[in-house]
Amino acid sequence: MQIESQLPERRQSRCVRVGDVEIGGGARVSVQSMTTTKTVDVDGTLAQVYALAGAGADIVRITCDSEDAAAALAHIVPRSPVPVVADIHFQYRLALAALEAGVQKIRLNPGNIRKPAHIKAVATEARDRGVPIRIGVNAGSLDKDLLEKYGEPTPEALVESAHQEIAYLREVDFDDIVISLKASNVPLMVAAYRLMAGQVDYPLHLGVTEAGPPPAGLVKSSAGIGSLLLDGIGDTIRYSLTADPVEEAKAGKLLLETLGLRERRGLDLIACPSCGRAEVDVIALAAEAQTRLDERGFPYQVAVMGCVVNGPGEARGADLGIAAGKEKGHLFIRGRVVRVVPEPEIVDALVEEAERLREEGFEARLAHADREAAASAARIRADRLAADQDPNHAVEQAARAREIAHGD
Repeated sequence: MQIESQLPERRQSRCVRVGDVEIGGGARVSVQSMTTTKTVDVDGTLAQVYALAGAGADIVRITCDSEDAAAALAHIVPRSPVPVVADIHFQYRLALAALEAGVQKIRLNPGNIRKPAHIKAVATEARDRGVPIRIGVNAGSLDKDLLEKYGEPTPEALVESAHQEIAYLREVDFDDIVISLKASNVPLMVAAYRLMAGQVDYPLHLGVTEAGPPPAGLVKSSAGIGSLLLDGIGDTIRYSLTADPVEEAKAGKLLLETLGLRERRGLDLIACPSCGRAEVDVIALAAEAQTRLDERGFPYQVAVMGCVVNGPGEARGADLGIAAGKEKGHLFIRGRVVRVVPEPEIVDALVEEAERLREEGFEARLAHADREAAASAARIRADRLAADQDPNHAVEQAARAREIAHGD
């Protein structure tokens, strides 16, 4: 089943280039995160950037909160494996310094850089260097005039803040813009993005700001970002978690894979929640399978089901799976049962089959399984004939079983 075909058509947006990464314009949805190191620690920051890139981040944001940080960016940017965004608050001169350092994108918060002349100075320099700007509206730092107008952060207030900033940038012929409208309140954030999506064609950067630590932060971020992506809204995303930023990159990548917006690169283990029908400890079985399959880097969807009532049927879309029964498990590949294994060997069998799939491919492995099944059936018939005291026919059947097993 093509999951992509089940999703609504993506919102049409213009393309913005951040280094060698495209945002919008039909490009794949990109994953972002932000370093937590002190920027002046060049080697420590680069180590985290590499870790983030390895976990799936396409773009990394780095704070530029001092002249020393701007100077450090000049050493970080050339060595970074992914484009670098400078995060700017309050001091527009630091944005100019970050542009001089070679960053591939600037993030400005319109709530704390308020003077139009300062905003336009940054936009002019960014325009001349071909560097895009993200207008990073945040419900927690709205301009005081907008708060007075609306009484509180509302979708309309966030959208108006973005429009004000867009107007300043366009006064200096700057149009290389990405917009974010973040809030820690998920319904507010979703409503703001939906409102903005119908008014402009700029790419949208999705995120629930200050989502907090997992698991609550993961739930909030997935609810907000996921609902918008399912509406076809969003061009780049960031999970804002109180955790190691590597977890942000992993979560963003996994969400895109789950929604069918990115090809799966690693293991996707699905498992039933268990119930009274289960004859095995599904939770322990799934955990062991996850660990052993993950460490080998199998790029498959693997199902661990607690019973044979619905197992292969519910997980027929999985590449590989097991449906456990009493003291045994039915091993299946893409919905076809290929063999039955004793319960203590279930995880070993999953790992073995995954290795065979990687070596042989699905078609060859299923063809081999068909030959093994035919050989097994022939052996059973031979045993039955032998039991009926027909030794000559039994010998013929046994020979035929050996031929089938060897593919003759």
